[in-house]
Amino acid sequence: MSDGVAADIDRAAAAIREVLRPRAPLLGAILGSGLGGLAGALRTSAALRVAEIPGFSAPTVAGHPGRLVCGEIGGRELLLFDGRFHLYEGLGEDMVALPVRVMHALGIATLLVANAAGGIRRSFHPGQLMLITDHLNLTGRNPLIGPLRRGELRFPDMSEPYDRALAAHMHAVARERGIALEDGVYAGVLGPSYETPAEIRMLDRFGADAVGMSTVPEVIAARALGMRVTGLSVITNPAAGLSSARLSHETVLEATRRASADVTALIRGFLERLVPAAAGSVVRRSD
Repeated sequence: MSDGVAADIDRAAAAIREVLRPRAPLLGAILGSGLGGLAGALRTSAALRVAEIPGFSAPTVAGHPGRLVCGEIGGRELLLFDGRFHLYEGLGEDMVALPVRVMHALGIATLLVANAAGGIRRSFHPGQLMLITDHLNLTGRNPLIGPLRRGELRFPDMSEPYDRALAAHMHAVARERGIALEDGVYAGVLGPSYETPAEIRMLDRFGADAVGMSTVPEVIAARALGMRVTGLSVITNPAAGLSSARLSHETVLEATRRASADVTALIRGFLERLVPAAAGSVVRRSD
């Protein structure tokens, strides 16, 4: 690993550990545009501005507050990045993957990623929740390029990027709480322009159900570190060419705000299934 990246991870982990002590979160989460409602539902025990953490910059996109919050929900401790970094902000792959690598350095073995996405599957509607079962990396970038990072595999197996056992428990929670949750494939593109109708037709033929501009680099880095991953997309709008509506970031933020209660309920129920004695494993609680 390059000295700069290694030092950033070590300094950031040390600074966060000082704030968290003695708490040991079981789950790490990275939230996308307008999905900060979950942070508001936490019984917060610690909070930092991301820009205050050594090695980090501040997110520049509306709907990404740039906070790191630790708190309790569902009887479990969660470490939450409220807002994420994007390649289209002009940032390198190392910055985009830094939150994942720092959470791993803190001992977190399970990662939840959540994003806002355009719906390609025609049955999807704004506010629909999609459990990500696979992805297409169409960014042309990969966070593993360069020197081999500490603790990472050079050639990680990506045949199951999103953990099937975690997915099964997400669906169980959705059924219990009456939340509509569909499986789907997420296409990660570079952005920041929205896709053209021709590009959406291409992605449809590729097998994508939703499209967005994030998440994939985080998942690749997590899998290289051996972390288990589960992912959620909030479908905010039909993708280009599937409706007459014009696309805007304001529409995206409004749709994610409306879906916030379902996202929070789903993650709360999921956290209730995490086992403190075996971080990263999930069981049905008997109490």
